[in-house]
This record gives sequence, C-alpha cells and structure tokens, in this order.
Amino acid sequence: MRKFPNALVIMLGFILFVSLLTFLLPKGEYARTKHPDLDYVTVVPDSYQPVEGDDLSIGQILLSIPEGIIGRAELIALIFLVGGAFYVVDKTGAFKDGIQYMTEKLDGKEAIALAVVSFLFTTGGALNGLQEEIIAMIPVLLFFAKRLGYNALVAVGISYGSAVVGSSFSPMNPFAVGMAQKTAEIPLFSGSIFRIVILVIAYIIWTGLIVRYANKNKTDTAKEQSTVKHKMHSRNVLILCLTALAFMVVIFGLVFLEWGFNEMSAEFFVLGILAGLVGRLGLNGTAESFVQGFKEMTFAVIIIGLANSITLILKQGLIIDTIIYGLFMPLQYLPKSFAALFMMAAQALLHFPVPSYSAQAIMTMPILAPLSDLIGISRQVCVLAYQYGAVMMDMVIPTNGALMATISVAGISYNQWIKFAMKLTLVLLALGALAIIVGIFIGY
Repeated sequence: MRKFPNALVIMLGFILFVSLLTFLLPKGEYARTKHPDLDYVTVVPDSYQPVEGDDLSIGQILLSIPEGIIGRAELIALIFLVGGAFYVVDKTGAFKDGIQYMTEKLDGKEAIALAVVSFLFTTGGALNGLQEEIIAMIPVLLFFAKRLGYNALVAVGISYGSAVVGSSFSPMNPFAVGMAQKTAEIPLFSGSIFRIVILVIAYIIWTGLIVRYANKNKTDTAKEQSTVKHKMHSRNVLILCLTALAFMVVIFGLVFLEWGFNEMSAEFFVLGILAGLVGRLGLNGTAESFVQGFKEMTFAVIIIGLANSITLILKQGLIIDTIIYGLFMPLQYLPKSFAALFMMAAQALLHFPVPSYSAQAIMTMPILAPLSDLIGISRQVCVLAYQYGAVMMDMVIPTNGALMATISVAGISYNQWIKFAMKLTLVLLALGALAIIVGIFIGY
C-alpha cells in the first residue's frame, strides 16, 4: 500500500487545483464598500458582475506561496512564540510532573478526565475561536493521553476537535457569530439562549463520542506502578500556575482589551522566560529551549502560510466571488426550510476555498442577509447556517492550516484523521441542521 501524502503534499496539491480553477471558471466580482458602522469593507448585495481579466501567470502562482506565508506573519509569530514558551515549560519538567500527579489522582476516572479537558477546549473555542494556539500544546496533550492509555487521535479529538465544536456552536465567538451578526446587521450576540442550549447538546454528543472511541481503543497505560504517591515539586507548581495565569490573561485581553495575535505573542514570550528562570534553566538554557520550540513549530507555520496561499490565488484569479454567486443565488427558488439547509451546505462547501471563517462571514453575510429576508428566513437562522456549516468544516477540510499543522505535529496522517473525525463531524452537522429547522419553526 502506498503511503498517504503528507500535509505539505496535500497543501501543494490544493494550490495546483485552485490555480487550475482560475483558468476554468468565469471571472466575476461583487462591488465592495466601506460599511459606515464597521471597520472593514463589505460586499454590496446584488452587485455581482462578470469581469475581464488576465489569467494568472506561473510566476504569480509561485509568488503566492511566499506571499501567503507573509500574509499570516502575525499568526506565524504567535505559533513560534507559543511553541517556544511551551517547550521551555516542558523542558523544566513542569508539564510531566503535573500530568503524572493528575493521572495518578484520576486512576480509574479516565472518562471524567477526557470530559474535563474537552470542556476546557470547548469553552476556549466558544469564547475566542481557539484553534491555532492548540498546535503548540499537542506534545503535552499527547503525553497526557498516553498516560491515561489513549492514542493521539483522542488527544487531538478532545483538544482541537472540542475547540472546533465550541467555535461552531458558540453564542459569542467574536470571529464567527460576532462577525456574522455585525455584517448581517442584527444585534451583537443576540439570540444567545438558543445557541447556548445547542452548544451544551453539541458538547455532550461530541465528548460522549470521543469517550466511546477512547474506551474501545485503549492502549497500555504508560503510568508507572508504584506504592509511593507522586508529589509535585514546588517550582513546577509555580510554573504551572504561571501558565494558567497566562491563559486567563489572554482570555481577558481578547474579550475586554481587543487583543490581537501580537499581544498574545508578547505575553507567551514573557511566560517562557519566567518559566525558564523559575525552572532554573538559566538564560542560555531558556534560550536554547526556545530555539528547540521554534524548530518544532516550523513545519506547522509553513502549512498555515500555504493555506493562506490558496485563498490568495482565488482572489487574484477573480473567481472567489464567482464561487459565492454560484453557491447562493439558487437559494431564492427553494422553500424556506430547504433554502436554510442548502445555505448551511453551501457555507460548508465554500469553506474549502475560504478556510478563514471570519473572512467567509464578511464575504457572504451581506449577500445572504437580504436574500434571507426575501426567502422568509430570519437573519438569526441565516447566521446559524453560516456557523454550523462553515465553522464545523474546520474539523475536516485539508485547506485549514490549523488542522493540518495540528495533526502533523501529532504524527497523524490526514486519512487517519478523516477516518476518525468524519462520522463524528456528520453527527454534529446533523445536530446543526436540526437546530436550524427548529429555529425556523419557533420563529427564532
């Protein structure tokens, strides 16, 4: 059996595929304007027009690769610095010390441990769209899962997978529901009660499915058998407290101070330095640990940049608006329940060429919001269709750099991940479809 292509080959294959699409699909554009109440440019509804334009040259296609990487510079800096900081913390022994202590306490309660970790990452996804930040945590999560007797798929499922579920079903993810509601011109974070109910159901279903898989595929635990109870070193307790504090500060900064990637990067850089000094690595030892962390994250950040190259080619080739127009214009001819479900499916399909769901909200909501009025669907349901369709696809689409980087660091091939995650994702998409139908019938 031939080896399945790795993440780099898959990303380059998609770059080639979308490059060919720019020659095959008709070029077209929507007019765009600066929204008077928003700080970004939005699409003008009903303004799509075919346009003339030169086909991309081979040189432009090749240049999209470094340009795509450069375009994600702030995120790449974050991944490097978070990865470096986590490597420093790991080098001090604090993570292993804490995990050994925790797994001893949770002996026989592994399912509860998985549920707690899943809850934490679901909450992170719901609050701020946690995703790329998980890449640097994967080595620690793998060690944690191994100590409990679980494989790498479980480690990624309870972390990255739970974060995607939280992001998709969130009542307040600023990069998904917040962005979509602003561009759809409905009150920010309105309709939260219904979304919270569906989020709780989604968390229970996802975590239950992960625990079921984990128990069916349990491996030999790596825990050492000893009659002596493990006691954590005081320095490691302090380092873990500093790490927890760093995450709390990040959440506060994102929610209340409008932090971006640069602010988070600076904070985690400080965390790494403090952890190294408290852990008695010294200045040289701390610096060397940072360098090793940077090395571990290099492949991940290249994958993130290549994913951005795909969207860049579609925009430069003038076909991204053509894809949007072709997906959503038939909605006006369908009954409203079918139209809402088709809207969700179309958002899911569009997420392949547009892996940034915040960008997808900006591009589609100005078109779909007035179209929803015409069909008889509320704008809240329109936002639900976007959330559940687009964001849940982050679980499986190979054009999502965060997914490909995460599974690469975890040592999981894409076909292994799809075999594990696809059925679970379809169950959650079915829940989203049911929530949309319920929303239509209750007048949400």
